[in-house]
Amino acid sequence: MAALLPYLDDYWREHLLSRGTDKLNLSVTSYPPSVPLSGRPDWRQGLGTPGADLGALQRDALDAFGTEIAICNPIYAAPLLHSEDMSAVLCSALNDWIRCEWLDREPRLRASIVIPTQSPDLAIKEIERCATDPRFVQIMLPVMMELPIGRRYHWPIYEAAERLGLPVGFHAGSTYRHAPTPTGWPSYFVEDYVVQSQGFQSQLMSLLAEGVFTKFPGLRVVMIEAGFTWLPPFFWRADKSWRGVRREIPWVKEPPSEVIRRHVRFTIQPLDEPPDSSIMAKVVEQLGSDEMLLFSTDYPHWQFERDEVLPKGFSPDLIRKVMIDNPMATYSRLTAPAPVCKKELVQ
Repeated sequence: MAALLPYLDDYWREHLLSRGTDKLNLSVTSYPPSVPLSGRPDWRQGLGTPGADLGALQRDALDAFGTEIAICNPIYAAPLLHSEDMSAVLCSALNDWIRCEWLDREPRLRASIVIPTQSPDLAIKEIERCATDPRFVQIMLPVMMELPIGRRYHWPIYEAAERLGLPVGFHAGSTYRHAPTPTGWPSYFVEDYVVQSQGFQSQLMSLLAEGVFTKFPGLRVVMIEAGFTWLPPFFWRADKSWRGVRREIPWVKEPPSEVIRRHVRFTIQPLDEPPDSSIMAKVVEQLGSDEMLLFSTDYPHWQFERDEVLPKGFSPDLIRKVMIDNPMATYSRLTAPAPVCKKELVQ
């Protein structure tokens, strides 16, 4: 919170200081700093927060993988607050902090726009403000929010995303307005972690059934940290069910799998990788598309050993698609020039 204070106006700075809110740590507890999964040992910087040091990021997440462009997805609790105004102000401060403290200091970095989930009006205002800087290449939301993400409440955000050429990234996580499992609140971290894929599945169906891709045919959606090995059986079940009840949603004129292949992309980490590379090759074949997967490292979280970010079983052609062609096709802004931020533009 102290890092964000310089990016707040006088009113909000005094407001947070007088309430003692500046002493809060609004890090999302889905990634407890001391849990091994939250930071690989060789990516940790002493007792500091994993991923908080630019020099370490340059060395471990850019140079190590030969990365020319990397998208930062800041996981922070600002979008989770119940106060619409405070959430919007802290999201703006976070976006300005990312721009000036990270993007300005490393030209290879890009970022996602963090927005308040509680107010589409305030969210659009923040999207349009940040979109003037081409280094913001995506809008990011947690995958589990107060409402299913296909509901018309969220449509103004999708309209702005389509209009501005920004994919919408849904990151694993929740606003915790509801239990993260279909049967109630879990007792342990591992329960929440494992059922995240169920959240992605239900939200994919929400986008499809509510007609988001029909209404916004140019919209691209990225599922971040969703995994993808569950997709083939999901496709089979969705297509089979749609054939039986499609009269209920006549605006969906193609099998769900075809719509999802065209509009949705998935990051490759973290991954439930099978031990046999031939099984992974079959999973990729069953996806029915080589355009759905995007390279990611999930830095600084511990998802793979050493530099083995790519799963075994990927062909050389698929590796090129995953690392270069698919990201460039998904994020139209990646080729835009990177301007230098001026702090006087910060509101």
